[in-house]
Amino acid sequence: MITVNTHNARETEALGAKIAEKLCGTEVIALFGGLGMGKTAFTRGLAGALGAGENVSSPTFALVNEYSGKYNIFHFDMYRVNTWDDLYSTGFFDYIDNGIIIIEWSENIEEALPADCIKIRISKGENDDDRIFEIEGVDLQ
Repeated sequence: MITVNTHNARETEALGAKIAEKLCGTEVIALFGGLGMGKTAFTRGLAGALGAGENVSSPTFALVNEYSGKYNIFHFDMYRVNTWDDLYSTGFFDYIDNGIIIIEWSENIEEALPADCIKIRISKGENDDDRIFEIEGVDLQ
């Protein structure tokens, strides 16, 4: 596991961009963390680095936003997903291996995550804008 600290949204986006450099196009990235932890900022940096632009927003009501760039990116919000039926209704399993899947609120579907997914747990740091990222499944070296 790798731990990275960020101190503002710009640094969180830069971390997303750094991880984007390591991707081959079919990864599942599971983001864990509460409201305001920087999940969407991280995704904005990752998507931007892959040429998908900067119009990344949380898919809270749409459940999934799609972005095109170097790879297809499918940005899920699983906040309201509580059952297997809910998960199936999102079409989640149809997206696997068709692009990069980034999941906000992964804690709600943890049992359904692929074994080889990249897991990123985000928690609050010492100051209001500080975030601690615990990253498993990708080497940042």
